[in-house]
Amino acid sequence: MGGLVLTGLDALVRELTLFAAVGFLVGGIGDLVVDLAWLSHRLRHGTTRRPISSLPAPAAEQPGGLAIFVPVWDEALVIGAMLRTALARYAQPHFRIYVGCYPNDRATIDAVVAVAERDPRVCPVIGSRPGPTTKADNLNTMWRAMRRDDVASGERTRAVVLHDAEDVVHPAELRVFDALIDQHPLVQIPVLPLIDREARLVSGHYADEFADSHGRQMVLRAALGAGLPLSGVGCAIAVEVLEALADAHGAPFDQNSLTEDYELGLRAGALGYAACFARVEDVDGELVAVRAFFPSTLTAAVRQKGRWMTGIALAGWDRIGWARATHLADHWMRMRDRRAPIAVIVLAAAYLASVGWGLSAVVHLATGLPTPPVDRGLQAILNVNAGLLVWRLAWRAASTGRAYGWREALWSLPRAVIGNLIAMFAAIRAAGQYARLLTGAPPHWDKTTHVFPGEATPL
Repeated sequence: MGGLVLTGLDALVRELTLFAAVGFLVGGIGDLVVDLAWLSHRLRHGTTRRPISSLPAPAAEQPGGLAIFVPVWDEALVIGAMLRTALARYAQPHFRIYVGCYPNDRATIDAVVAVAERDPRVCPVIGSRPGPTTKADNLNTMWRAMRRDDVASGERTRAVVLHDAEDVVHPAELRVFDALIDQHPLVQIPVLPLIDREARLVSGHYADEFADSHGRQMVLRAALGAGLPLSGVGCAIAVEVLEALADAHGAPFDQNSLTEDYELGLRAGALGYAACFARVEDVDGELVAVRAFFPSTLTAAVRQKGRWMTGIALAGWDRIGWARATHLADHWMRMRDRRAPIAVIVLAAAYLASVGWGLSAVVHLATGLPTPPVDRGLQAILNVNAGLLVWRLAWRAASTGRAYGWREALWSLPRAVIGNLIAMFAAIRAAGQYARLLTGAPPHWDKTTHVFPGEATPL
């Protein structure tokens, strides 16, 4: 009987290993193709950065300014510092900061009004419905307020810039948006997460992921002409794009979406509006990027990643589907966006197989029965996967190193394991969220608690 159980265990472990190995092989080859495509792009075009001095100068009599939208719910602890820092850093003359608040969030309203009383460029916008609704609903409320202000002033806003309450803005970002928005109706600058030194593993895994995504993958995506999903912060959208989206969908931001920023970029692309991913260096050689603290605890990270996975890989698939049939690059990138749930299943199988191999080895050792050999085909796949894993970790470390230095590059290796664990728990949460959406439950703003790095000093 014991031998039969052991045989069954060996068979289960073998099947789990084969499933995980084939899944890793397919995913690894896909990542390798992306890496090689990016290398080809880099060899043809050189550096992906450009100096700010190379940007076209805005026209001297350029009509209209920029409107910065900052949606807030329960952000009393950070919104005041964020607004003061933005006002101190922005050098562009024509901008307004709209802050979307809820009538049942008195503490946040008070914090915003305290700044607005000192600077008329800050415009509190209090919605009619108690919060939280969705972030997109909040953004639509600010959109309507901006349109009323444009009518009253007789001036037309040129573009809307999106930011969150915890963002540390770059002094030159409005200069970048101002220079590019006439040529590119959507402009995204990089996001560089700040690393909490007391929670280096959790908060730092965001830095690793964004360093790779915004250092290489978004550049390649834009170069291929695929739809460019926006990040929800550090992006500028021409007013004409938002008007076209409102005409097509009833409102510029879809309030039934959990990831309205991701969807907006793809919907705008479907309407023919091309996006630009701008990696620009300021006069000191610093990358013009948004910096912010991301969640630093496992629970908060799982909540955030679960929302992203639900909105992009599950509900987003239902809502926006695929690109036009002939746009292969866009299909490829959307497929990569939506592979997260499958990747998590493969990852879980791999971890279960690892535990199974260990348990099987112990039982074989205790019983004195020989361990069954690994099939040569499976061994070959495992060897290839080992090489692909080393390649992937090296790319991850290199991307992190370019953005954060060699110490963080070394930290990126153990953080890969933490990222996998967060992804697996997030997938479980995403499945539950998606099931609730399918039963007709309304989406709501499942935000995390934010922190701001003091009164950030100018760069």
